[in-house]
Amino acid sequence: MTERPDVPPGCHLIVKDSVGSTSEDAKALAAEGAPHLTVVWAGEQTAGRGRHGRSWASPRGNLYLSILLRPDCAVADAPQIGFVVGTAMARAVHATAGAHVELKWPNDLLLGGRKLSGILLESAARPDGALHWVIAGIGVNIGSQPDVRGATSLCAAGHNVAVASLLEAFLIHLVDLLGIWSRDGFMPIRAAWSALALGQGTEVSVKLPAGERRGTFGGIDDRGNLLLETGGATEHIAVGDVFPLSTVSHSDGTGDT
Repeated sequence: MTERPDVPPGCHLIVKDSVGSTSEDAKALAAEGAPHLTVVWAGEQTAGRGRHGRSWASPRGNLYLSILLRPDCAVADAPQIGFVVGTAMARAVHATAGAHVELKWPNDLLLGGRKLSGILLESAARPDGALHWVIAGIGVNIGSQPDVRGATSLCAAGHNVAVASLLEAFLIHLVDLLGIWSRDGFMPIRAAWSALALGQGTEVSVKLPAGERRGTFGGIDDRGNLLLETGGATEHIAVGDVFPLSTVSHSDGTGDT
């Protein structure tokens, strides 16, 4: 953690050698009134976690960060930030490592069909119901990956990149895309995300709270919901986990934070 990246104007970078969870640190900073675009970056996490409370090993050599955002948007629009973050990281990985990743709804980045990165969004509302803050936690497997089926890392795939360089590129793309989203709404973000997503027509399994559905990936709608094509009908799915059937593996190959 000796190399400190340059960050775009407006970003407030906090560098930690080791933390329990970057997102927990970011939450504490949010409660203390930390500003928009406060970034917590750690060399390792000792209590990293993913979606649905899954624990996640976070050894040194990978990228772990959480960003505190205070967007001027409705609570219902906060999930759109996940698409902003995913697109920014996909662009950063390509710019720094030359790797082409695919975005998988709702919050994963795949490399060669294997999970490279995951995003975890958490938010809080004010007493009046307005959005108070959003924390986007993201982890990227760079030097290593968890010993689970379906995971990969940039190094394992033959791509070399410094952790600090990836963070620097990510923040540049993130600030740019957040500006577009704030100014022009979700439509350009939807288009940018879709250009990097799994191909439409990909056969997928969707794990839902009430069971499992199978069909083909039809993209996302103007709210960011999954479009699942099933027997001539289109379902709009707000919550679930997608697994391409060609590489189906119900594992959590990288964490969030």
